[in-house]
Amino acid sequence: MTEHSPTMWEEIKGQGYSRRDFLKFCAWTAAFLGLESSGIGKVVHAMETKTRLPVIWLHGQECTCCSESFIRTSHPIVGDIILDHISLDYTETLMAPSGHQAEKSLHDTMKKYKGEYILCVEGSIPLGDDGVYCCIGGKTMLQVFEEAASGAKAIIAWGNCATYGCVQSAKPNPTDATTVQKLVSGKPIINVPGCPPIAEVMAGTILHVLTFGRIPELDGQGRPKAFYSRRVHDTCYRRPNYDAGLFVETFDDENAKKGYCLYKVGCRGPVTYNACAINKWNNGVSYPIQSGHGCLGCSENDFWAHGPFYKHLASFPGFGIETTADDIGIALGAATAVGITAHAVSTNIKKRKEINKEVEISRIKNIEKEGGEKNG
Repeated sequence: MTEHSPTMWEEIKGQGYSRRDFLKFCAWTAAFLGLESSGIGKVVHAMETKTRLPVIWLHGQECTCCSESFIRTSHPIVGDIILDHISLDYTETLMAPSGHQAEKSLHDTMKKYKGEYILCVEGSIPLGDDGVYCCIGGKTMLQVFEEAASGAKAIIAWGNCATYGCVQSAKPNPTDATTVQKLVSGKPIINVPGCPPIAEVMAGTILHVLTFGRIPELDGQGRPKAFYSRRVHDTCYRRPNYDAGLFVETFDDENAKKGYCLYKVGCRGPVTYNACAINKWNNGVSYPIQSGHGCLGCSENDFWAHGPFYKHLASFPGFGIETTADDIGIALGAATAVGITAHAVSTNIKKRKEINKEVEISRIKNIEKEGGEKNG
């Protein structure tokens, strides 16, 4: 950055926001990033002292749904900050320049902010037939990506296309669609999967880098733990129906109208890690399961290749390899019939062991008591 570049607070103030608005935004940012109240001061300090974050946003093989999601971030101030206070210097979808002017913006940013800019990539990168399936400005997507990645501080892979290849990489993968993490090494990479990712998840990822100058804590697949640490199943409002063995059998049956669990009609919430049930979509209005459609697992690798979308998986983690939703439903249904309430299968198992232990202790005490009476 240049010596006289304005800080983010100066940029915000220049947009007409008051100090109170600024502090509210910092508090919201801290909460959104999962920080305790003590972390608000760190956010304020970062905003007051750091300059705008230069961003280059490339598009490969994709449908632009990630960009469409991103620009619909629901919080109004966040929308302003993300679009106005990061320096979005190059993106084929949103930038005003075109042709040679657009290419000049790209190369000026790479030269001026080498080692400082964030590279965002939306879409997979085709390698087949020398990369001819996606060309920009007379260069293949691979050439553009490699040039931009070489000077990037960190790389964010948006959506399932950039993180896992998505449907264009499905067999036989004629274009040899390839993911970001397979083409670059030695750079921090943040995977933000989804088809598309949730707008607030995208915004939160950038806000973390913007605020702290480093990438967030990631899981084993390179996804921000703040948003991908729990299964959709774990936070789904239909989970109690699953635990009670109450399932939708077909989309038009009475169980569907009652809001029963959608696992039997293909919901992949039990194997999908995402924040859909918490953040939701469209300003927190709803998410696929709430609208009556099962989760497709779009934030997971190969989600398109795991069989028909409307047929449930044979098994899933959490209840043993051979256990299915059908088995769980039958067991819990039988338990309900005899008056046993199940909060969760694991809890029942634990309680059963405790009960058996107490029965055995009671039996031993009775034997000892009877023996004492006889001896007396």
